[in-house]
Amino acid sequence: MKKYTLLACAAAFAVAGCSTTGGSSDVASASTKDWTAPVGKDGNAPFPSTYSPYPGRPTALVGATVFDGRGGRIDNGTVLFRDGKVVAVGDASLATDGYDRIDGSGKFVTPGVIDIHSHLGDYPTPSVQAHSDGNEATSPMTPEVWAEHSVWPQDPGFTRALANGGVTSLQILPGSANLTGGRSVTLKNVSARTVQGMKFPGAPYGMKMACGENPKRVYGGKGRAPSTRMGNFAVNRQMWLDAQAYDGKKRDLGKETLNGVLDGEILVHNHCYRADEMALVMDMAKEMGYKVTAFHHAVEAYKIGDLLKENDVCSAIWADWYGFKMEAYDGILENAALLRQAGACVVIHSDDENGIQRLNQEAAKAQAAGLRLGIDIPDAEVVGWFTHNAAKAMGIADMTGSLETGKMADVVLWNGDPLSVYSRPEKVWVDGALMFDAMDRKRRPVSDFELGQPGEGDVK
Repeated sequence: MKKYTLLACAAAFAVAGCSTTGGSSDVASASTKDWTAPVGKDGNAPFPSTYSPYPGRPTALVGATVFDGRGGRIDNGTVLFRDGKVVAVGDASLATDGYDRIDGSGKFVTPGVIDIHSHLGDYPTPSVQAHSDGNEATSPMTPEVWAEHSVWPQDPGFTRALANGGVTSLQILPGSANLTGGRSVTLKNVSARTVQGMKFPGAPYGMKMACGENPKRVYGGKGRAPSTRMGNFAVNRQMWLDAQAYDGKKRDLGKETLNGVLDGEILVHNHCYRADEMALVMDMAKEMGYKVTAFHHAVEAYKIGDLLKENDVCSAIWADWYGFKMEAYDGILENAALLRQAGACVVIHSDDENGIQRLNQEAAKAQAAGLRLGIDIPDAEVVGWFTHNAAKAMGIADMTGSLETGKMADVVLWNGDPLSVYSRPEKVWVDGALMFDAMDRKRRPVSDFELGQPGEGDVK
């Protein structure tokens, strides 16, 4: 009952813009002379997370096939969680006294699904120009912008990703028009009035970079640099040199982000399609003193699996989406399997409001392509492509992404094999709180934007 109240409250607040101050006149305001930005627990981070888990109950999932996200599989397994944390994962011998037992016989349990590449909230539904807040396409370098400042928490895409895809965490990135697009933000997939109420506590920031056709097309079309790939690199290298010379005496939002990258506190997520370009970017990173965490849309990653492994760079990829522009022509269905064969890190991503609802199916397609090539990858390992490996590349694997004692109880109970096209999430927990239940229509979250529109997602 508490949960319903909170969900209703979150939706109501989102619509009405209600205040939590009860009308007090001492609310901080940008117009107040001595106003300063809110400070985080570390003393210097503005816009801190205010996320607080929804209330949950001690829960025991019994009798299901458990994939732990780290390659482990337990048949007739048991998963225990309480107070928002995973307590134990094991076989049927685990004691369940004091827990609400849920029979998972014939079903499957995985960690919550994680999408490393999403624009939900920055490009919310409906897709109209007024909602286009994902690309600050006014300069090839905009490290000063933060994706979270565009996120609209009411985007119906969040609840669709939860209910249809079992997505419990996701990274929102600015778009790829720019060489340096700005900071990303990692969110817990829960209803909240503000983006701070969704911010994943303790998650590092990321910075979006892009190489290839997008930046040279956008800015070359405006008659300015860069208009070529060599221009891309020249502008990028000068940006890093300028960042290295920054002394911090006068605040510069862009250089604060770039220095966060150089200090290793902000992770680089680099949109890049061609293998030769990815290799050059890794060399540029070494020259300038930073590290690429993951290449996104890496359709040619299979050509340089050894280099990606050597440099500990993940490849965030689709199963079979390629050929839609010249730099995406040389993609192959076996990309993920060949990367795995080379010992490199594979992540399945969406970059799409609909694809985020089917990351499990995308992983299954990539697995099937590998099998046709003779590369047989166990189901339990493939589940890690959309759970643990995504968490690793986002810097949150010590908190979520796998079913291990002490980690966040982000859990999905599937009504069948998660690598089957016929399977769907039956129940989804975020930090141990039941946020979706397909068997209980009262536990189907819906954005207030869809209230009263049954054909648009409101199925109550």
